[in-house]
Amino acid sequence: MKLSSKKSKVLGKPKAGVSKKKVPQEALKKTISKKVRNTSEEQVISKKPKQKPTSVPKNGKTAKKGTKKTHKEELEGLKDLDPEFYDFLKKNDQQLLDFNLLDSDDDDDDEEEKPEKVKGKSAESEDDEEDEEKYHKPNEDLAVASDESDFEDEAEDDEAAAGGTQKITLNLLRQWEVQLAQPNVSIDIVRKVIQAFNSALASISADGADGGENQPNAAAFKVVGASAFNGVIQLCVLHLQPAIIKVLGVKANSNLPLHKYKKWVKVRGCLRYYLTDLIRLVEQVSSANILGVLLKHLHQMAGMVAPFTALGKTILKRLIVLWATGDETVRVLAFLCILKITRKQQATMLNHVLKAMYLAYVRNSKFVSPNTLPGINFMRRSLVEMFALDLNVSYQHAFLYIRQLAIHLRNAVILKKKDSFQAVYNWQFINSLRLWADLLGASANKPQLQPLVYPLVTIATGVIRLIPTAQYFPLRFHCLQTLISLAKETNTYIPVLPLIVEVLKSNTFNRKHTAVSMKPLQFTCVLRLNKAQLSENGFRDEVIEQVCGLLLEYLAHESASLAFTDLVVPTVMAIKAYLKTCRNANYSRKLKLLLDKVQESSRFVEQQRGKSSVNFDLKDASAVSAWEQQLRLKRTPLDIYYTSWLKTHETKKRRQAAQTDEINADYDVPKLKKLPAKSGLPIRNENGEVELFPSDSEDEEANNFPAASDDEDEKEEVEVEPPKSKKAKKEKKNSEKKPQPVAEEPAGDDYDEAGGAVDIVKDLDLNDW
Repeated sequence: MKLSSKKSKVLGKPKAGVSKKKVPQEALKKTISKKVRNTSEEQVISKKPKQKPTSVPKNGKTAKKGTKKTHKEELEGLKDLDPEFYDFLKKNDQQLLDFNLLDSDDDDDDEEEKPEKVKGKSAESEDDEEDEEKYHKPNEDLAVASDESDFEDEAEDDEAAAGGTQKITLNLLRQWEVQLAQPNVSIDIVRKVIQAFNSALASISADGADGGENQPNAAAFKVVGASAFNGVIQLCVLHLQPAIIKVLGVKANSNLPLHKYKKWVKVRGCLRYYLTDLIRLVEQVSSANILGVLLKHLHQMAGMVAPFTALGKTILKRLIVLWATGDETVRVLAFLCILKITRKQQATMLNHVLKAMYLAYVRNSKFVSPNTLPGINFMRRSLVEMFALDLNVSYQHAFLYIRQLAIHLRNAVILKKKDSFQAVYNWQFINSLRLWADLLGASANKPQLQPLVYPLVTIATGVIRLIPTAQYFPLRFHCLQTLISLAKETNTYIPVLPLIVEVLKSNTFNRKHTAVSMKPLQFTCVLRLNKAQLSENGFRDEVIEQVCGLLLEYLAHESASLAFTDLVVPTVMAIKAYLKTCRNANYSRKLKLLLDKVQESSRFVEQQRGKSSVNFDLKDASAVSAWEQQLRLKRTPLDIYYTSWLKTHETKKRRQAAQTDEINADYDVPKLKKLPAKSGLPIRNENGEVELFPSDSEDEEANNFPAASDDEDEKEEVEVEPPKSKKAKKEKKNSEKKPQPVAEEPAGDDYDEAGGAVDIVKDLDLNDW
């Protein structure tokens, strides 16, 4: 093989006029490093002379066998053997000629004593890494394979860059725990623990750098590993709050706010950063158990949130989200935190909290099912407790939102359009009525909210009268239950008996059923029925249950009234009239038993009125109230019967609640239905307006929300027709070919926000914070 060709392949530049002299292999191989041999270029293959031992370059190092020349002597030999090649190296790679010329021969002798390297991919020793700088390194533009030493160097650089931080260990955490438990706690220890907490969050959060910028000396600690992270969190949750109390010097029974203490200035800054990090951690955690622990800790720290107004709003905003959408335990703990924080700064925060909580309640009560009903009930009861904190402030909110309900009802009565009807006949509207009825009932002994009782009763009665058809009997019963509860709590007479008895006169209800339902129909989570359900026997069974239950509850409350005998006359006449035409033995038995108890209580009240003790004027309200109180203590027959019926009814409800999966099958849970794939456009009515609130009926004919009586509804029922002649069939077939208006697809009782759902508070949805 010619030397000129070798040089052309290795160096990439042919040299003209190079003499064909043999170059010693050891000198030639010194000019070829490992990284050149790893490229895609052709490798130089040389023959090994038998008489001389050779050295194979490995990772820029030489492995020697026996006695060899030093590098300087080899270069001098190359100058004598091939002066032209030596001149070429001098011009193009002077660094190769000057390489390792200052090293002594003793170093070379030490290298000769090292063991020979194995050919191929062998591990490098530590001594070779230290002597790596002694050997030639080729140009940077050469492509080389990766080596483990590259990553080792980067890791060492990272450790050097983080040399100013202190690593959190379990021993360090134990020392801090002991120091936090001492009576005289140093403020420096509290700051270190808070810095460690910030560093722990930075280790798991993508935006941890933000917290590090805000927190001074946040890089003083480094949290590595799950054990260290859990240890820091546990230390803060268990020992930080008592330590801060010790630093401030708070006494056991002291009512002085924390920010009034002298040492508050020292802990104010670090405490603000800690509360910010704590609410960040609450936002990132999804486990209910961990959220419960953090919320309990936040409940302890609630007294320290009061001085930070802006931070308090952020914390309350997140807690309201958990209160409205979290699990059962998380909801309760979030509400306790909201209540405690709000009480500490009630003057500034109560308005914002009440508004945000009411809007969250309405938005999350759009769909009612056996699974969501307990959460909605909890939100309503807890919200009533929040409104009860300050009735003067609550009156402003209650008046505004009740007025908004009245505006929706007025629009429905005047406009008589589908969207206006849907703005009233939805779960948000009904749940709002329940909320305000519960609030007025809870504050019945205080005069601030009592002026709102009459407008609320008027709205509920107007909702019942809006569409008085059998299709909306479930909604009617929900409104009646709200009115009865309000009448009992406020001790106000509300004329609900005509609205209940009116159901028995419905033509749809009295019609014989044409279908048999396998499971009983329940109105607990239903507002509207479709025509298929109206034809089932389960519909009639549930209506009778609701009528008997509501009549019994209301009359049992009014049975101690001085006017009970006169009050029940229209109801008794209506029940007797229905019993004359009723052909169902079960219905007759239930109503007849109720009628007997009503008449027995009426005779009992009349006897009490005929006694000589009733010698006061009817205009004397205090004397009438005292007489009714005495009669209530004696217990009327209807009241005794209602108590026993209520126990049986509650047992039945608990049994049904235990079978949640079976109950879910009984309800038509709203389902989202997409628009037709072909059009991809929103549904428009005849006037070209976009219809945001399509009907929830499963029948296409029920989309127009008919505000008619049951007689008109009866005419729409499909009846079995007699056989027609061929001519009649042909005419019918031709009429079917004519274009007819296409009914819109139903979309369930309520609709999601993306599909244009009804939001009764959309006009009041302002920037809360």
